[in-house]
Amino acid sequence: MYEIIYQDIKAQKEYETIVEKVLTQCFKEEKLENSKLNITVILTTPSRIKQINQEFRNQNRATDVLSFPVFEKDELNEKIAKNDFLFEDMLGDIIISIEQVKKQAEEYNHSFEREFSYMLVHGFYHLMGYDHIEEKDKKEMRPKEEKILSTLKIPRQED
Repeated sequence: MYEIIYQDIKAQKEYETIVEKVLTQCFKEEKLENSKLNITVILTTPSRIKQINQEFRNQNRATDVLSFPVFEKDELNEKIAKNDFLFEDMLGDIIISIEQVKKQAEEYNHSFEREFSYMLVHGFYHLMGYDHIEEKDKKEMRPKEEKILSTLKIPRQED
């Protein structure tokens, strides 16, 4: 279902626990548990994500999360409908800057778990073909993200 790659940061059990919990729920919510789809989650530094952002999106800045889907939304929906997946098909890559997640958690008064979980869910739905550029698309994507976090009981703010 997923593989975690640590790029220039130290591996931590906390990260792995959150990735497993969140992606398991994402797959369950979208009824993909038996799809054999895989996601690569790359946890990295601001400088590395900036380099990737520049190389692939021509954006010369660090960011929090990048997603690289394998399928277009219509193609993926058709494969899901037909359960037409090859052994170990890739859904895509999610790249997350752990340092940026920590910074944003503090800035938004969230727990690290909340911010990291949100980045994972957000990246997952980009891999599923969802976007948030247009308001109509955002109205479709945001409730899906919030449903996952709510189901997992990961609150928006620390109480």
